[in-house]
Amino acid sequence: MPLKIRSRIIIIFLIISVQTAYAQSSHYCQSVDETGIIKKAFASFENDLFSYYKFGNDSIKTYRTFLAEVASLSIDLRKLPSDNSIQLAREFKKIASNKNSLWIKLSEYENHEAYKKSHPSTSNQENEEEILIFNYRGGFIQCLKNSSDSDDFVDLINSLEQDGNISTSLIAQKIYYIPNKKFSSIEIKNFIAFDIYYSILMVIEKAFG
Repeated sequence: MPLKIRSRIIIIFLIISVQTAYAQSSHYCQSVDETGIIKKAFASFENDLFSYYKFGNDSIKTYRTFLAEVASLSIDLRKLPSDNSIQLAREFKKIASNKNSLWIKLSEYENHEAYKKSHPSTSNQENEEEILIFNYRGGFIQCLKNSSDSDDFVDLINSLEQDGNISTSLIAQKIYYIPNKKFSSIEIKNFIAFDIYYSILMVIEKAFG
């Protein structure tokens, strides 16, 4: 085989290999979930975002506008979420039952003894719905962190692992200032979808009847 033809074949093979590897890695962390709900929820989130902000295919502008509104507490939660996303938020609540869930009971996330001291049990509290917190130590978010090449993002997750009691608006502000090149990664987009968007929807879903 002539050298030129062989070289072209090798180059084409390398291009295909890189494209395939990227396609697989783009949604690798979503495959941690065997039920498929994470993949469906992310698609619903993006559909809501692009339908609402109407910036065409400008992903960075769309995401940054969303984050800016969350950070400034000016987001219109009556119009943004679709019925599908609200229903998915309710499903996430139902399956927040173990240490591998995307959300976890606050009592299971914190040190158990420390939790009991700061949240003394009463008969009324036992009947109340327990507070859920995003599971920064779970398999999905750890996959996002380990797959990311953004030091800012990794540092943020490391901080949240130690103290998850940080407001959604502050988290949105920190993500907003990640540089464009890193900001557009699938890992950060997934984090925005779940720790910000669906965490909000899980709090407000009852208002939608």
